[in-house]
Formats: sequence, C-alpha cells, structure tokens
Amino acid sequence: MSEITIENNEFLRQFEVNVSGSLARIEYAEQERKIFLTKIHIPDNVTNKSFEEDFIIKVLEFIESKKLRVVPTSPRIASFVRKNKAFKHLLPVGIKL
Repeated sequence: MSEITIENNEFLRQFEVNVSGSLARIEYAEQERKIFLTKIHIPDNVTNKSFEEDFIIKVLEFIESKKLRVVPTSPRIASFVRKNKAFKHLLPVGIKL
C-alpha cells in the first residue's frame, strides 16, 4: 500500500488527500456515532489503480480509530466493504451489504 496521509476536513465534511497535484475526496455525513460515506471522487489524472482502494482503507482505519460505525452509501465504497470482510465489523448492527 502506498503512503497516503488523509485529512479530515470537518468544515466540508470530507476526507481529503492530495495526489498528483489534485484533491481526492470521500464525502461524508455524521450522526449518532455513525459516518455515512456518501461519495468518492478520484481525480481523472490519478492512474494508479490501487489508489482508490488504499484511500478507502485509510479512511476506514481512521473511522475505526475514532470508534465510530460506518454506513457506506456510495456504491463504490459499499462494494469495497462487501469484498473486504476485514472491515465488516465497522458496520452498524443490522446493516447488510
């Protein structure tokens, strides 16, 4: 995994990382100890295929460190969690992907 440093921009409610001179972001909404990951944007000039996965992993690790639950409403993030069972414990009780 490449070294990615994410920033939690609480004002814009998005996780951000500078990559190839552009801003990649995952937008979120937070309520009741849950973070809803609503949208992911990877700049067109990012050609590294593993970047999106690495970015999602870093965001999920950040959420886990804050002892929050995650509800991935973005289809791309939901698909990632579905394929990577190691992160299923972050889902709230009763949420199935």
